[in-house]
Amino acid sequence: MVPQARMTAWEPDTITIRGVRLPVSDLVNRSFFEPTQIEALRARLQAGQPFPHLVVKDLFNPQLLELVTEEFDQSQWIDVRSKYESTRRTALGAHLGPASQLYFDLVNSGWFTEWLSAVIGVPYLLPDPKLFGGGLHESKPGATFAVHRDFNLHRHLGLKNEMVFITYLNKGWQPEWGASLELWNATKDKCVTKVLPEFGYTLLMPHGPASFHGHPDPMNPPDGRPRRSIAAYYYTSPNAGKTREDQVSSIFIKISPLDKLKRVAQMISPPLLWSAARKLIKR
Repeated sequence: MVPQARMTAWEPDTITIRGVRLPVSDLVNRSFFEPTQIEALRARLQAGQPFPHLVVKDLFNPQLLELVTEEFDQSQWIDVRSKYESTRRTALGAHLGPASQLYFDLVNSGWFTEWLSAVIGVPYLLPDPKLFGGGLHESKPGATFAVHRDFNLHRHLGLKNEMVFITYLNKGWQPEWGASLELWNATKDKCVTKVLPEFGYTLLMPHGPASFHGHPDPMNPPDGRPRRSIAAYYYTSPNAGKTREDQVSSIFIKISPLDKLKRVAQMISPPLLWSAARKLIKR
């Protein structure tokens, strides 16, 4: 992977990958991050049918996405074959090409996950740098993915699955070729919405008890092209927002008698009582 790393160059405010210069300020469309736009996006997501979801266009610099697409042929793949699905995904924790890694550096960053939290209304979102279930995805002609709901918990970390985030990479994809992502109703008897896997479309799909989706009919592009996308999952911890100060603070060997007394009081006091006492002290 060292030769790939050499294909990436850093200049002030610019990243160069395989000769393509990408201004750092243009890697994502900053207009989506304006407060008024966040409110509008959240309203659109909540209004999504048959369950909350959101499709946005041109969130990412198209040159970045084109560079990501170029790296599919050099990726480490795991084939997934069963009577329910036919696809392949990059291996867990795989070494990615520089453009693909840059994409995930963006979507896994603190400021980006804060934006996602604001849009979907779920605080303390956590990314997964090893990309369990995510990474680069590719399906060949004839592939299907039966209607399903995603996993509830990360298999290795036990964190709660909150959302999948997918960017599609297929230029000129036509609806009649199949493989649009179908969103089905809660009774699981019909498709309500279809998301075309067109280049530059990004889907935010919160996980929930009714979030059934798939592309159950075999895809049939006339020229044999694959269906490609890049995906990341986001999680929350069951303890998010619930930790006590004595559990998350550094422990010093030598502390003042007053601080020792405070620590003992905090350990024996119910969290609500301690919180109320701190508010009174601050007045």
